[in-house]
Amino acid sequence: MKIASYNIRKAVGLDWRRDPERVAEVLLEIDADVVVLQEADRRTGTRAGVLPIERLESELGYLLPDFSIRALSHGWHGNAILLRSRYDSHAARRIDLPSIDPRGAVSVQIADPCVEIIGVHLGLTPGTRRKQVDVLRQVLQGQTHPVILAGDFNEWNLKRLDFGSDAQIVSPGLSFHAARPRAALDLFVLGPGLRVVSSHVHKSTLAVRASDHLPIVITVDFTKAEP
Repeated sequence: MKIASYNIRKAVGLDWRRDPERVAEVLLEIDADVVVLQEADRRTGTRAGVLPIERLESELGYLLPDFSIRALSHGWHGNAILLRSRYDSHAARRIDLPSIDPRGAVSVQIADPCVEIIGVHLGLTPGTRRKQVDVLRQVLQGQTHPVILAGDFNEWNLKRLDFGSDAQIVSPGLSFHAARPRAALDLFVLGPGLRVVSSHVHKSTLAVRASDHLPIVITVDFTKAEP
């Protein structure tokens, strides 16, 4: 399974133009089975979504699980997940995270293959992130099926991220800032039952302009979880 994570900055590129079609072009380049998105909604007002849904469905073959609690939003607190239409058998849920500003995680559990993918965008302060990681660690440790966390962890020091001894933190590389990458803020965290086949930062000419983050990509295989 190929999974991408991408903070699209509300579809505003480095040229300060809001261009959802440009985001779709980057996703077309990546061609992932699952795409975890951050900042898929506007921050204020009605928090309307910025995704070109019709094109994502018709041309790229994605469906958008329903996490929103607002009529015009595409996600929850900006977090959204795109699935290939063959994964139409899935369960979607929201996960509350402790925070002062609006933060949360979103989850889809796919039936075949049986795996849960959780999209996150952690807070800006170390104390807040620590509390959020505590909640997510409990989620990871409380499941018997494979779980993947993906998103913008906003952490410059990966040693501060403690997801337990059974979890593997995968940093594909420097993804922020897109114009001159200096930090690996975008990560994957794999629970038991999963093996990394490959991972990379998607550094196309288009991706460098489309957001202030570069997308990250991982391909995973399923293994027998340890008893």
